[in-house]
Amino acid sequence: MPDFARSTDARVQAQLDRLAMQSPAGDRLGLERTAELLERLGRPQDRLPPVFHVAGTNGKGSTCAFLRAGLETANYQVHAFTSPHLVRFNERIRVRGKLVEDPALADLLDEVIGASEGIEPSFFEVATVVAFLAFARAPADACILEVGLGGRLDATNVIEQPLVTGIASLGLDHQQFLGSDIMSIAGEKAAIAKRGVPLVSLAQPTAAEEAIARIAAERGAPLFLEGRDWTVDAELRPSLAGPHQRRNAALAWEMLAIQDRLRVPRATFADAIKEARWPARFQQLGDGPLTRGVPTWIDGAHNPSAAAALADLLAERGPMHLVLGILANKDAEAIVAALAPHALSLTFVPVPDHEHRNPLELARRFGGRAAASIQEALADLPAPRLVVGSLYLAGEALGANGEVPD
Repeated sequence: MPDFARSTDARVQAQLDRLAMQSPAGDRLGLERTAELLERLGRPQDRLPPVFHVAGTNGKGSTCAFLRAGLETANYQVHAFTSPHLVRFNERIRVRGKLVEDPALADLLDEVIGASEGIEPSFFEVATVVAFLAFARAPADACILEVGLGGRLDATNVIEQPLVTGIASLGLDHQQFLGSDIMSIAGEKAAIAKRGVPLVSLAQPTAAEEAIARIAAERGAPLFLEGRDWTVDAELRPSLAGPHQRRNAALAWEMLAIQDRLRVPRATFADAIKEARWPARFQQLGDGPLTRGVPTWIDGAHNPSAAAALADLLAERGPMHLVLGILANKDAEAIVAALAPHALSLTFVPVPDHEHRNPLELARRFGGRAAASIQEALADLPAPRLVVGSLYLAGEALGANGEVPD
């Protein structure tokens, strides 16, 4: 599934267009291209501050948000690299707490793309190298890296000695790259483990835990597993809704607590996560051109396990009118099966600029109706309404409502 990016800045857009022309479409795994490009640029990855490296199928972005909130509330300067972006490419790269600005981003893209001749790096590989270059040039106390796809062969895994690694919730997704069963996927994710570096993981299905333990042992990484070595503290009350977010917050805390380079008091962390923000995670939109004052939420649940977590939240909150857009490579049947019991109605829409399931076919298959856009879908839907099924669709809703993440 190809990445897609637009910018309102002409110089940034010119570089993104250049990248789209030069890079092969779709996901590509492997460290060789990233490593060679970094070598050409002077190995900026060796000049990063202490790294917190987070993998997982779902929840890794939220975990990164809780890590950042805790560290910044403890007065540390923090870099962060996350994906995907929702509205602007800049969202992927946060330098000392602020999104990279357009002039700097244009220069960085130009430098990295210019150095990539003959390598043909992917969109994500270029984004990773741009982030490392930006981070190496701005002093900070910590660096948070979210794995893009998998772990073992993800571009972020060129980091040789992170401070701590973590694994959020695991489930079946991207099987064409990571393997068809949970044990294979867990093995790929756990391969961010490094010798002597603590690996902190949420509790997983038994087969996944066995794979994680095996990889950690092979690599000499001390493993700290939820349910065996630590438990979720019910007193942690993060700003993001749902029991799954309490577990993500607990994972972030354990990653902070297991290291001694950057002191974050427990009380500081508990206060910080009450104010943490991470867009498109059961986020209520404000009054804007899309919502027109009608209470509307968005969520990026895009695979069966994320849909199941959202279903648990809806079971607590109550049913909603659902507007769903599902990418072509996702398990539509499992996603709809999880969410439909909590739907007052179902409206299926396209996911602009990405290969997606046909809304008319989804409506025929699962019931409900089809609409040509989220604007059309929401035009006559009463409250409460939830746009869901893809982070790209959530980003489309944010942009249409004039809410650009900062």
